[in-house]
Amino acid sequence: MNNNLKIGRIFCNLQKAFDCMDHKILMNKLEFYGIEEKLKTLIASYLTGRHQKVTLNNNSNTSNNSSSKWKMIKNGIPQGSILGPLFFLLYINDLPKIITKNNSMVLFADDTSLLITGFNKLDFNININQSLHSIISWFNSNLLTLNFDKTHYVEFRTKNYYQIENIVRYEHKDISNSTETKFLGLIIDETLSWNQHIEQIATKLCSACYAL
Repeated sequence: MNNNLKIGRIFCNLQKAFDCMDHKILMNKLEFYGIEEKLKTLIASYLTGRHQKVTLNNNSNTSNNSSSKWKMIKNGIPQGSILGPLFFLLYINDLPKIITKNNSMVLFADDTSLLITGFNKLDFNININQSLHSIISWFNSNLLTLNFDKTHYVEFRTKNYYQIENIVRYEHKDISNSTETKFLGLIIDETLSWNQHIEQIATKLCSACYAL
């Protein structure tokens, strides 16, 4: 903003990201990063060979429960595992390579965001939509799905600048323009004032004081 650049960020939300990781794709990427032989075999044994089924508990009588057949798990990693976030970061580690040098990405587990800059309104809007198409194409190739309802676009501005909403669209789906969003526990607003985040923290502190 100090250099009179237009700046916006797309805060991506993926649908069940940890559950959709393809084992074969993950193992190929691990091999590319140099994880081979015994270590690769160990990781493969950790991920594969797992089965699951769904049971519907109709009532307290277990004889009336309905269960599906056992199915082998070909996607995803065990929930709550320590290795889960690490495997996911390795899974999406090559994502920033598809982004042009004028843009940048922040990867933190499944919280992925894309920072876009531009000198004028037209080029800036083209850059946003081209970058969005690129990352969605990458997600589709890696069997991940963007949640459009929970993905937000925020254009950062100075307090005396009037913002005009950008059309951020992929095919017939729009990304909502927001004045603030929550990212990694922080409420980030369009002017970077932190007012909303401070207000939320102050409210929680007051509630804790009343509880005492």
